Amino acid sequence: MPTGWWLADSLRWRSPLYCIETPGTLWNGLAPLPVGLSPTCPDSQSYRREVRAGESRVEQYLVSGWQPLVAAQVLRDKGFILLDDELREATHYSAFMGRAVPAELHYTAVQQGPNTLITISGAAQ
Repeated sequence: MPTGWWLADSLRWRSPLYCIETPGTLWNGLAPLPVGLSPTCPDSQSYRREVRAGESRVEQYLVSGWQPLVAAQVLRDKGFILLDDELREATHYSAFMGRAVPAELHYTAVQQGPNTLITISGAAQ
């Protein structure tokens, strides 16, 4: 049924978790989602357009407390190397990671109230 598929696809892009293609995993199936990470997606309409057009991928997670490296460690365990990182202030961590140069992923962690908001972005796969 083409109409059913179109409706399901259309509703996905309007849902709050439009960017999580493979639920329960980190970076679209690379690894199981670490305990404590709750998926979310940016509210930005430009992100929605880029992800929908296949121009980029973005995944976002909340975790309790200040835990800037919880998802980065999973990426490292799966072969992504830390190419460059920066702690801009005590509550903002940013890194470029990849399996080769140039970096494939941009990883950020910012404190958001009592939580850490982690965003992983890169080229669509």
